[in-house]
Amino acid sequence: MTTAQITNDFNKIVTERRSIKNYDKSVKISREEMTEILTLATRAPSSVNMQPWRFLVIESTEAKATLAPLARFNQTQVETSSAVIAVFGDLNNFEQFEEIYGAAVEQGFMPLEVKEGIHASFSGYFETISREAMEDVVLVDGGLVSMQFMLAARAYGYDTNPIGGYEKDKIAEAFGLDKDRYVPVMLISIGKAADNGHPSVRLPIDQVAQWK
Repeated sequence: MTTAQITNDFNKIVTERRSIKNYDKSVKISREEMTEILTLATRAPSSVNMQPWRFLVIESTEAKATLAPLARFNQTQVETSSAVIAVFGDLNNFEQFEEIYGAAVEQGFMPLEVKEGIHASFSGYFETISREAMEDVVLVDGGLVSMQFMLAARAYGYDTNPIGGYEKDKIAEAFGLDKDRYVPVMLISIGKAADNGHPSVRLPIDQVAQWK
């Protein structure tokens, strides 16, 4: 594939991605396909590769009924989408170190001594980091995986809408999660658009970028 083809494909995915609020209620996304989209999303980078993102796929009638009062300004997305993905950040993400880095050693991605060196370098940091600082980390990583999820969804022919207006202090407990461990990042509705939405304006690069 040429650079021009790659650029054209990426431009198509990005420019065709729309923030949709009204979806075709008849369209359902299979668990297999949703798993593929989520898997692509998790190729996003994360701090120390700890992958702190956790996803709650809210698709059943019962689960949407639980979500609805917590996202009362976004009822259309909740009601009509194929699913709403609640993205959380796991503050205890360093617990996965052995699983992640052990697999990296087993698969030949790094020598054992490199893994052990990384653990020695960061174990103390993760033991002493404040909750506020860790929240900052997982929110950044959660933002990266969320955008990648939306791009992956577009590549599969689906539309999305990121949602920040919901009861963040209640959503974890509402779905049986430990609110002291799991930090809400955003909701993302996904499905097939029932309308074209509307175009939006972006500031020109010379207003948002500087060269030094």
